[in-house]
Amino acid sequence: MSVLVITGTGTEVGKTVVVAGVAALAAADGRRVAVLKPAQTGIPDGAPGDLAEVVRLAGPVTTRELRRYPEPLAPATAARRAGMPTVSPRDVAAAAVELASSHDLVLVEGAGGLLVRFDDSGTTVADAAWALNAPVLVVAHPGLGTLNTTALTAEALVRRGLESVGVVVGRWPADPDLACRTNLVDLPEAAGAPLLGALPDGAGLLGRDEFLEVAREGLSPWFGGTFDPEKFAAPHPC
Repeated sequence: MSVLVITGTGTEVGKTVVVAGVAALAAADGRRVAVLKPAQTGIPDGAPGDLAEVVRLAGPVTTRELRRYPEPLAPATAARRAGMPTVSPRDVAAAAVELASSHDLVLVEGAGGLLVRFDDSGTTVADAAWALNAPVLVVAHPGLGTLNTTALTAEALVRRGLESVGVVVGRWPADPDLACRTNLVDLPEAAGAPLLGALPDGAGLLGRDEFLEVAREGLSPWFGGTFDPEKFAAPHPC
């Protein structure tokens, strides 16, 4: 695998921190890593965005941002309101292929959920994944309501002929409630794919060295970590 698309089931699910965790483990393993952000919204020009956060946490990986829009809206809406060009799946695929020619792993971070629109014709990060023939990792919220949004995301992936490698919980709480605990069992069924990790809420506030260890504990061996879903769930009976 040289390209992996990472999407969320919605906003504020911890997608950027998961991207940073995957990037940090790959870089620590000596792999050349690039992170591509097709559209960054809600950040003015010159201000640090998601990619700056990835570099802070994962180290000096290659980053590329294709479009930036000042208002915190879906990319298509933000582009229209700003009178700026949109980004297309072709743009995303071309950039990812170029990065893949000189890197061992390219991570493509979507904006919000899988079907958030890039342009007025309705293209999404799912179309970019299809153009790249790339697998998709889903980042989900741990709590109440996540089974529905995860299942809808999984269904959309299947209908588009895309491979889902698994689901990662992006913001696991320090004191999980009953819904969070039962979701550890139910999320893989909703996702139609294995649970490949759970990163603690607040992991993005850590320093680089500590973050690497948290990423190693919180992500599957598939990414170079040590996460075991059964061992993780054992202290959280439901």
